[in-house]
Amino acid sequence: MQAQTVPGAASVAPAGRVAPVETAPATKAPAASVLAPAPGTWTLVKTLTLPGPGAASLDRRGTLYLADQDNNLRQLARDGQPLNTYSPTQPGHVAVVEAWNQNSLLVFYDDRQQVLLLDRFLAPLSEIRLADYIDGTIRTATLAPDGLLWLLDESTLTLREFDPQALRVVQNTPLDLIIGHSRPDFRFLRQYQNNVYLVDHTSGIFVFDNLGNYRKKLPFTGLDFITFRGDELVYISGGELHFFHLYSLTERTQPLPAGLDATSVRQILLGDQFAYFITSKGISIYQL
Repeated sequence: MQAQTVPGAASVAPAGRVAPVETAPATKAPAASVLAPAPGTWTLVKTLTLPGPGAASLDRRGTLYLADQDNNLRQLARDGQPLNTYSPTQPGHVAVVEAWNQNSLLVFYDDRQQVLLLDRFLAPLSEIRLADYIDGTIRTATLAPDGLLWLLDESTLTLREFDPQALRVVQNTPLDLIIGHSRPDFRFLRQYQNNVYLVDHTSGIFVFDNLGNYRKKLPFTGLDFITFRGDELVYISGGELHFFHLYSLTERTQPLPAGLDATSVRQILLGDQFAYFITSKGISIYQL
């Protein structure tokens, strides 16, 4: 069976169209959202020193997975207590960790173009050398809830969906008509609540449905990563946390914890009880 090619994105929505964003009143947030701490109520729980931390992800239980400077994968409890460590059998740079899938954990090594799937105890399930199945260079990847992989093929500017069981591409979404004449700098890819979010540092966040059809673009530029909590997309910009509601399309902001240098934050993850700021020096854990 050949891979399905989704109709060109421009036939679905104009490349220049972006979703409207409104600023939510400071005293009122969307009813369906999960509220962030009120100003001044961040409570520091623990700071873990970890030189050169890399990609990180939270699972649905609040367990944290984090790559260290040696590209080992560390599994930490909600409060930062170490649980397990996975050390790869061969060297490689961990570009992506994705733990939201309930059955498996994805680790993407961009330098060797390889995907590793682990179980919740960090035992290997399978390894996939993407170059054996895809003619192109994968910039970033993520694991969908159904176990399929979303891959951003930078060589051909194509969003690909890959079946790790059948070892084949099942559909392709060309991006050339979406991005037009711009020069994208794709940094991050994530599926959440039946949508796929592709972060372009240059022009914003491209949103696709779970079949790869282009829907819209969110005008949030200069981003390297995003995260989600409840019905909100969360990112850091201008030294503040921004919460964009996925359905009401309103946005609110929240000051970062006092003393936390925004320029040192590499990634933020929000669980039900804790917020994890991955910095250049380690992890700062705050209670929500």
